[in-house]
Formats: sequence, structure tokens, C-alpha cells
Amino acid sequence: MEKVKITEVGPRDGLQNEKTILSTQDKFEFVKRLVESGTKHIELTSFVRKDRIPQMGDAIELSTLVLPKFASDVEFSCLTPNTKGYEAAKQAGFKEVAVFTATSESFTRKNINMTVLESFTSFQPIFDQAKQDGIKVRGYISTVIACPYEGKIAPEKTLEVALRLLDAGAYEISLGETIGVAVPDEIEKLLEVLLKKIPISYLNCHFHDTYGMAIANTKQALSMGIRSFDSSAGGLGGCPYAKGAAGNVATEDLVYFLTREGYDTGIQLDSLVRVSQFMETKLDRQFSSRTFIAKKNAS
Repeated sequence: MEKVKITEVGPRDGLQNEKTILSTQDKFEFVKRLVESGTKHIELTSFVRKDRIPQMGDAIELSTLVLPKFASDVEFSCLTPNTKGYEAAKQAGFKEVAVFTATSESFTRKNINMTVLESFTSFQPIFDQAKQDGIKVRGYISTVIACPYEGKIAPEKTLEVALRLLDAGAYEISLGETIGVAVPDEIEKLLEVLLKKIPISYLNCHFHDTYGMAIANTKQALSMGIRSFDSSAGGLGGCPYAKGAAGNVATEDLVYFLTREGYDTGIQLDSLVRVSQFMETKLDRQFSSRTFIAKKNAS
């Protein structure tokens, strides 16, 4: 069976957008259960100011608990929006960090109060230092299909941003369909443009499921050779700057689909469902993942 890489973004991208702030111990238990389900790539946290994003305020404490216990078996990453965050991540022991930009000027300004060009200027020192330190850098691009403020985004704009990330030294580029409006035809057009200039091994797809199109878009990306996807357990997460945007595609839905299609994710679906049941209890809300609901009701 051909392998597909799944990066579980629930502990960072998911929890960052939940109203409930979990204890560090509950986050540790979440990660522990993800590891036990077979998850091998986990975005753990974000090194940001606690007053800006209180959900990530325990980044150092959580990393101190998780990395010594699981880092030999799992690749952990974290978001580092500036050099201060990068240094904290390096001290904590991360071997992979991520930086963030977007195709849309309006979205970037509202999200990090910078232009797209300024975002590159701000994280170039991270790339430079990471190269010296032997730390991998992942690049996130938001609004690759559409922006809540500017509407449709031309594929050529995403290509421009992606090439800049490659030139800076990104080992992987996560294409964020931030507001979940895309359909497979739009994904096809985007990837056709990108693949003329970028080797497919550098590309990852990060779909949101606002209109229930994430799995259809995954199938389109798969047909064009993409073998790396982001998702979050139970569909955790969303985007505070994109009103009405649903969470990431649920890892359960992605694993179910990929397994039925004949791909190997390495993740055990029934174990993953139990992870989301645990998180549903901790967050005191119901998850909308179709696979999660079907499996939970059948048990």
C-alpha cells in the first residue's frame, strides 16, 4: 500500500481556535493518545505571546512534557512567528518549526499586522538560523483559493508565494484552503500551476470543510500526486479571521477515506475515534466529523 503522510494539527491549529483553554495535562493526554493511535507527525504548539493567544500559553511546559517522552518515535513541529519564538522552540528541543504567510494582503494584515512582503522579511532570519541549527522549516500559505476579504485568489499568486518559501529554504509547503470554499476543479487548476514550477514532494494540502468539500478536494489532490495532508482529530480548529469558516478536515474522515482508497496512513481509525471522544468530553462540545459520529454511534 502506498503511504500518505498525515500531519495532525489538532494540538496547535485546532486548540488555538477553541474557546475552552485546556490544561497542559489534558493536552499531554491528547498527544499521548494520538501517538498511541499511530500518528507520526504532530503539530504540537505555537510559541506566541500568551496575551495574544492564551490557548497556546503553555508552549514551553507542554513541550517539556511531550518531547522527552515521544520525540524518538514522532516528528513534532511548532509554529514560530518570530525569532524569539524560534529560539524558544530550539531550546525546547524541536527539530522542525513552521512559519506563516498568505496570498492575500488583507488577510495577512488582519492576521499578523504585516504585508505579505513584511511577513517574509520577518521570518527570513528563522530560515537562516534554522539552516545553521539543522532544523527543518515548514511554510504555511493561507488563502490559497479564496480570501474572506479579497475573494478569489489567482493560482499565480499562490505560486509566487510558494516559490519565495522554497527559495528561503522551506522543506514543505502547506497549502491552506483557509475558508473551505474550494471545489475539486479549483484545486486542479491551482495544482496545475504550482506543479509546473515546484516538485510535488514539497507540497502538502491543508483543507477546511466548511462546505463539506474537503474529502472531494483530497481525492483531486491525490489524483495529481499529492501524498501529504494536514488534518485535526474530530475536525478541531477554524480561523478567527475568516467568519463562518469550519474547522480543518477531520483526521477520522481523512483516514477512513484514504484507507478505503487503498493508502496506508499508519493511523488506527478506531483508536483515533477514542482520542476524539476524549477531546469531545474535555471541550464539552460535539464534533461534526461524519466518520467520528458513525463510529461512535456504532460502538
